[in-house]
Amino acid sequence: MNKLVKRCDWCLGYAEHIKYHDEEWGVPLYDDHKHFEFLVLEAAQAGLSWLTVLKKRENYRKAFDQFDPKKVARYTEARKTKLLNNPGIIRNRLKIESAIHNAKLFLDVQEKYGSFTDYFWDFVNGKPVVNKWKSIKQVPPRTILSDTVSKDLKQKGFKFVGSTVIYAHLQAAGLVNDHLVTCFRYKEVKNK
Repeated sequence: MNKLVKRCDWCLGYAEHIKYHDEEWGVPLYDDHKHFEFLVLEAAQAGLSWLTVLKKRENYRKAFDQFDPKKVARYTEARKTKLLNNPGIIRNRLKIESAIHNAKLFLDVQEKYGSFTDYFWDFVNGKPVVNKWKSIKQVPPRTILSDTVSKDLKQKGFKFVGSTVIYAHLQAAGLVNDHLVTCFRYKEVKNK
């Protein structure tokens, strides 16, 4: 990793953050499994740091069947207990239950809209919102867009999908380009 490369301030200091920033964050995402993964991980992050979640990501992938929503939707009470006893993930009952609950609703969205990707990208008319932030202080924790998506998901019954969680998802999945204009990834992501 070239330290002379200009990056968004939030990712500096930890190799896990830098790798995630440089390779994934903000890249337009059209893969339903990845959308489900981000929804589970962002819900798990609520009240914690993203670094904590990134360090446990591989454990989550194993524990949640590579984030296959069809498999997660069928989890039994025994499987839930196994997850609650798994030290490799965040063992919060509400967050684990919401992942299972949301998997069922995720499948409903896929059935109704053809894919979760189509449903999600429809909120931005299939084109990423490209912001022009010069400072991390300008980046909001939520927006009218995230409020709208959050409200729609909540009406569908999803849990742990508040506006701040959803804004993080919009950023991660590239529906919103919130790389700072000085960041080397800003133009790269913008041109994807």
